[in-house]
Amino acid sequence: MNEYDSNRIYDLVKKINYKKTENLEDADCYVLNTCHIREKATDKVYHDVGRIKKQFKNRKKPIVVITGCVAQAEGEILLKDEKYIDAVIGPQSFQNFNKILLKIENEKKRINFTNFEVIEKFDTLNSIKTSSSKISSFLTIQEGCDKFCKFCVVPYTRGAEFSRTIDEIVNECNELVSNGAKEISLLGQNVNAYKHKGKNLSDLINEISKIKNLLRIRYTTSHPIDFSNDLIKMHETKEKLMPLIHLPVQSGSNKILNLMNRKHSVEQYLNLISKLKQINPLIKFSSDFIIGYPGETDIDFEDTLKLLKEVNFINTYSFIYSPRPGTPAAKMNKTDMSISRQRLERFQKIADEIKLKYRLNLVKQKSSVLFENRVGSKNEFFGRDEFSNSVIVKSDEDINGKIKDVIIKSVNRNTLFGEINQKIDRSNFAA
Repeated sequence: MNEYDSNRIYDLVKKINYKKTENLEDADCYVLNTCHIREKATDKVYHDVGRIKKQFKNRKKPIVVITGCVAQAEGEILLKDEKYIDAVIGPQSFQNFNKILLKIENEKKRINFTNFEVIEKFDTLNSIKTSSSKISSFLTIQEGCDKFCKFCVVPYTRGAEFSRTIDEIVNECNELVSNGAKEISLLGQNVNAYKHKGKNLSDLINEISKIKNLLRIRYTTSHPIDFSNDLIKMHETKEKLMPLIHLPVQSGSNKILNLMNRKHSVEQYLNLISKLKQINPLIKFSSDFIIGYPGETDIDFEDTLKLLKEVNFINTYSFIYSPRPGTPAAKMNKTDMSISRQRLERFQKIADEIKLKYRLNLVKQKSSVLFENRVGSKNEFFGRDEFSNSVIVKSDEDINGKIKDVIIKSVNRNTLFGEINQKIDRSNFAA
């Protein structure tokens, strides 16, 4: 979502003649777009600002703007502690970027703009064409969250759930496709909570599936309790909808899920996975896990390992619990850090074994790969298969933007390596 926001910020500032530079030393304005999900994000801001100060020690000071969720959560502190920062702009207020930059240029004022103006934000963005030209592009359709998981800062930095209209999204989707996008990932803090005037995510997927040159559709991130039957059905009927679902569970212990206020049980989560597998046996899953959440015992952790093994996630994102200021969990008694580290190491070892076994089973299998870019100046190309696995092949032909059948020859922890299958046969995709 931050990548999408950054692209749209650039679309805005072009209107007042700002241009991107690849050479950091040439910049006269730095925009740091931040995430507040994990601890130490604020420290990274101070580190990066310090780097800029050092770089411009004997030169004219550039404009420095902090935006995103750190700006929303800790804007006053940032402005107080670091005088080099000119403005903090919340993620729901960046439609005001141009006005703020011009004010800094003309009046030399320091500005805190962290209002929640999400409707105005998207009204502004809808009037500005997107310049993103990536083959695989992001498109935000929903922001905010009403779930209030006790560990999560999103409701406080992104606000309540807000969904854009289907017409707005379809128009932007058409712009992206006209710019060269072949795959679009629909984004939301709670994407399957999308709802506007009685229409939901399945209705939206149905509409954008009609766009002729759009080849693939993905969506992330989903909450288990918002997975409707009609969305499940989409995975049976929509060929453009990819069969990888990112479905965060956070813990395999019902006790911990309850402490987190996740509003679902392990049994409900597994039942949802079973429904999806029944509707489409090819579907695979990735997930998020928090290790060492306050109150987690050895038994709770073993339950999490049990769930990890039962589902066989092809990818997992796991972190030690990181207290977020202002969230209820931040006041709870912490799990001993040494224990959390041991648990995380054990979890990731098993998760990596599952992932490697899955990848080894892809060798000699056929995958359908959408190629996104050339690797350096070589005749190698990078793409992703239907399950979002990274794939690299050699080709004398420019295959960017094309879907090719690839025979996987070898794998490592992060990448599949293959050869383009010259004989078109889509009957045996790797599952």
